[in-house]
Order: sequence, then structure tokens, then C-alpha cells
Amino acid sequence: MSLYVVILFAAIAAFLALRLYSVLGKRTGHEQPLPRPAEERVGAPQMPRTIDMPAEVRDTGPRALESGAEGGLRALVAADPSFDVGQFVEGAKSAYRMILEAFWKGDRETLEWLVDAEVRDSFIAAIDAREAAGETLDNRLISIERATVSDIALDGRVARITVRFDADIAAVTRDKDGNVIAGSLSDAVQTHDAWTFSRTLGSGDPNWKLSDTDEV
Repeated sequence: MSLYVVILFAAIAAFLALRLYSVLGKRTGHEQPLPRPAEERVGAPQMPRTIDMPAEVRDTGPRALESGAEGGLRALVAADPSFDVGQFVEGAKSAYRMILEAFWKGDRETLEWLVDAEVRDSFIAAIDAREAAGETLDNRLISIERATVSDIALDGRVARITVRFDADIAAVTRDKDGNVIAGSLSDAVQTHDAWTFSRTLGSGDPNWKLSDTDEV
């Protein structure tokens, strides 16, 4: 078999494996994650750690991790060696888009499995108020200019990761007759958000959920 064929088969196998991973940072092989549209990177298999081996902070590129989060990352990797912060950030960007679009469209079902109960209730209350007023949102996420992990914290087995997003959003509010009452689709607005995603390490659910939102 030629080297070219071997490389081709390896690339096909890597692509198939790629589609099996969940959107945020977890690689397991036996869990059944919810379907996500994000393309993700597959890292090298994790070698067993000895008890005296320090937790590894992987090379994540210049923009994936802010310096203040490095200590939290070491603690998280020590607790969950399969965590990959670069993969997490890519998944967080996909989740950011999906959650915003679900909220704008009033898609309660999608919000149900992307956010935790407190955030979901807040979003749904806003959707209910909007619908009661007969208003609709015609918003578009133009681009995510930056997404970086600003904080990582462990509370027992619960991990919380805060991601700062700088994005351009075109926002329009329409009344019940479809008339524009606020915003413009031709003039994007810069937004700066800090979203916190949470997950219980070692649980059967590999997915991270949005647990807090803030503007920065």
C-alpha cells in the first residue's frame, strides 16, 4: 500500500472521529452527546498520569486563554485530563451563536438543552414578554471577533468556565405588523459579553450549559 493511500485512509478516519465529539471540550468515546453543528479538533490520546505528574496546560494559541485563567486551567486538567481548552473555545463560539439565535427566534426547545434552569427561565420570560407585545426580533450575528477564556473555577466537582466574546450583531425589532421600531440590519453593533458555562465533572452528561451571562 502506498504512503499516499495510508495518509488518505488516516484522514478519512480522523474526519469520521471528528463528527462524534460533543461541542464543548470533552472527549470520551462512550457517552452519547447531543448533536451539535460545530466542527472540532481531535487531540492526541491522553497518556495515563502518574500521581506526581503536574497537570499540563496545553498550547492553546495566543488568544484562547487569558493569563488570569492559567491556574484554573491547571486545576481543571488535573481533575479532567481529557479537557482541551482550544476545543472548548471553538465549541463555546458555536454555542454562543446557537443560543443567541434560539433566543431571538423564541426557540424554547433549543434553549432547554443549551442553558441551565435559571438562565432558561430568564430567557423564556423575555420571550414571553416580547410575544405578548407582538414584537419580533430580526437579529443577525455578523461575526465573533474574539473569544477567550477569562476565568476557570472548580467548586467541588462543578467546573465553571467564563468566556469573553466580542461580536458584531445587527439588531432589528419589529412590531406585530412587521414594521421596524428599533435597530438596523445595515448597521452592526459591537457587543461585549462574558458567558459562563458549567458542567459537573464525572457525570454522565458530557455537555456544558450556559449558567450565567453578563455584559463587559
